[in-house]
Amino acid sequence: MTRKQTAVYMISVVSEMLGVHPQTLRLYEREGFVHPSRRAGVRIYSEDDVERIRAIINLTRDMGVNLAGVEVILSMRERMQKLQDEMEHMMFEMREEFMRELSRREAEMKHPLAKVPEGKIIKVRKMR
Repeated sequence: MTRKQTAVYMISVVSEMLGVHPQTLRLYEREGFVHPSRRAGVRIYSEDDVERIRAIINLTRDMGVNLAGVEVILSMRERMQKLQDEMEHMMFEMREEFMRELSRREAEMKHPLAKVPEGKIIKVRKMR
């Protein structure tokens, strides 16, 4: 298999898994918190959707956050994740550049004679 298989769930299954009414899941969709795909008009929730709903339930039920607060928190989490991804990418690029520079310098050390541009006169000292 070349594609990664991910589980998908219908609204009734997600509702039962998470202990919420299907109307609550529809509300979260209307509010723009989740975007389940549709197959033949049936809402299909991915593992990511289920995890996001779990986070929403945790915020609302366990922490007492209202839906406006949930929106702010989810938005900030997404921005933080994006920044973290960008930072990891930059660190990867910096590491690659460092390794290229290290390799270049190691190669210079193996061949310590400096290349002299054509037409340039240099003074050579005798070693004692």
